[in-house]
Amino acid sequence: MAAGTPAFTPDETMTVAAARLLWNGCVCFVGIGLPSAAANLARHTHAPDIVLIYESGTVGARPDVLPLSIGDGELAETATAVVPLPEVFAYWLQGGRIDVGFLGAAQIDRFGNLNSTVIGRYERPKTRLPGGGGAPEIATHARQVFVVLKQSPRAFVPALDFCSSAGFLAGHGARARSGVPGAGPQVVITDLGVLKPAAGTDELQLVARYEHISVEQAVKATGWPLSVAEHVDVVAPPSGDELRILRDLHERTRVAHSTPVRLRLRSETP
Repeated sequence: MAAGTPAFTPDETMTVAAARLLWNGCVCFVGIGLPSAAANLARHTHAPDIVLIYESGTVGARPDVLPLSIGDGELAETATAVVPLPEVFAYWLQGGRIDVGFLGAAQIDRFGNLNSTVIGRYERPKTRLPGGGGAPEIATHARQVFVVLKQSPRAFVPALDFCSSAGFLAGHGARARSGVPGAGPQVVITDLGVLKPAAGTDELQLVARYEHISVEQAVKATGWPLSVAEHVDVVAPPSGDELRILRDLHERTRVAHSTPVRLRLRSETP
């Protein structure tokens, strides 16, 4: 490894930074991928009593390996309860019982609005994306939203091609005036640092960077003139324990998902 090269990947840095923001007892609406890794890393470290809810209806899931999808059997097998999808949204989300909703997207603008629908014009898109799914409801009703997204001018854009999920709308209090119950995107975790909305304007600003990343790199990777906080913190690098637990989790996941289902079932049969 070359001198000065960090001993961890950008994905590991993002995952650890996101996991640290969760707290013990937090009720977290979590999706697949990096948000799931972050939530489960928190569960295996400082937040053993975190309540993980997946969109499929699993409440209190405690998977030993990371799920491939929200329908992964590992989630149902380890959940406290499995409830119908309408109950997840009506009782848990719209009922104001979700502390944190984790979201990703293809695009984000300076006010935290998200696009996961199309790239290009909606009528004739260059790329059609998976769509909003449950993200619009999560963005509206979760007490707060954490966004996890790699930072580049292609993703951090001056104007969205399509608004799938509302952040702070046009900023300057527009979200609060709209009457939506949730506080909106309170943190954006990227592979370069951490952004938070500025008081008064609601515009995202850089508040923290990773130790091997400069402020200039974060500004250059943003499609609008990125606001920078007066004081930019430096995020502590992943600890040895955090990396070990996260890598063990990914390795267990790799082994579990690479083993043919037939052989797994045979080995589990008494």
